[in-house]
Amino acid sequence: MPAHSAPGASVAPHDYLARHPRFDPAGLTRLWLLGMPLGWLEAPTLRFLTRFDAAFRQVGEFGVQLQAETPAEAGAILERAARAMRENGLVRGWRNERYTVYAPLGDGAPDLDQPWFALERAAFRRLGLVSRAVHINGYTAARTLWVGRRAADKSIDPGRLDNLAAGGLPQGETTFDCVVRELWEEAGVPAELAALARPGDSIRVTRNEPDGTHDEMLHCYDLALPADFTPRNVDGEVAGFMQLDAATALARLPEFTWDAGMVTARFLIAHHWR
Repeated sequence: MPAHSAPGASVAPHDYLARHPRFDPAGLTRLWLLGMPLGWLEAPTLRFLTRFDAAFRQVGEFGVQLQAETPAEAGAILERAARAMRENGLVRGWRNERYTVYAPLGDGAPDLDQPWFALERAAFRRLGLVSRAVHINGYTAARTLWVGRRAADKSIDPGRLDNLAAGGLPQGETTFDCVVRELWEEAGVPAELAALARPGDSIRVTRNEPDGTHDEMLHCYDLALPADFTPRNVDGEVAGFMQLDAATALARLPEFTWDAGMVTARFLIAHHWR
């Protein structure tokens, strides 16, 4: 995967988006369930799963079929496999938090009207499953953005810049409830202010990562913040916050996580901030 540019390197938002890493399926094997494309497997994961359970059956050039009669049965098999991969070291950063796996459409995108089962979030990248997350741009009438810096002990992208708040969508939570919760936990935004967040677009991002395939639906929200509001972290996952004008935000895009940088760049473009 391409490395982030050096901190402080100025870049136009369209150029920045064009430099984002692209997904390369070379060397990966498609995981199928009930005739539908479910995930992507790296070679070590493929070897482990086919030895772990005969339900993972290689079907030549078409990939690996998870043999199960129902989504619930498949979920139980993947749950056992995820725990075994954790013991084997293939899955790290276990969170005891479950994400929903949805019925896939033809291109593998999730059919959000058809939840299938839930699985530990730490296993999603290793299995190449599609996850969901919320990202919130916090902005002011003075055309500034509040952004956070991820804590140094975060397992993914420690120390990089992030949106005002962002987080994965756990099983059983709506996107808006997730927005309100994340705004409080990460930025200390009270519920009555968080309720004013407005939905933007949804973006699907897919790229190769050292721990598997990152395939995620980003549900973007924008929140207008009062001039006298200063974010404060509550859950320990953010090292601090900074308020950036448009020019500075553009210049510092390479310091963001890939996903937060994409969300920020698209906000700047949509609102014609330069």
